[in-house]
Amino acid sequence: MDNQTTDKHSKIVVGALEDLKAKDIMVLEVGDISTVADTMIIATGTSNRHVKALAENVAFEAKQHDWLSIGMEGDDIAEWVLVDFGDVIVHVMLPTTREFYDLESLWTLKPDSNPE
Repeated sequence: MDNQTTDKHSKIVVGALEDLKAKDIMVLEVGDISTVADTMIIATGTSNRHVKALAENVAFEAKQHDWLSIGMEGDDIAEWVLVDFGDVIVHVMLPTTREFYDLESLWTLKPDSNPE
């Protein structure tokens, strides 16, 4: 997907998260280190209900822009809900789950360009 479309999609997601008061929204450009997606967006909810509502609002707002998700996982327990749009993957988590998995560190590590 082109950068302009991915940027538009990221703005839709961030807006949907901000509308429902998501905490610590982080947008990671991962296209250079991953074939999975171009952008990964991580946000924190304050409770299971909040996490689920955030993820559902992301899917709803995307649909309003004629952009459909490939799928949503984890919304039954809502400790960590993943919304997959292909070019953009959204992770909404409880604070303890986010701290434990630390996706920010995992996805910002650059492969060693000069291995020994």
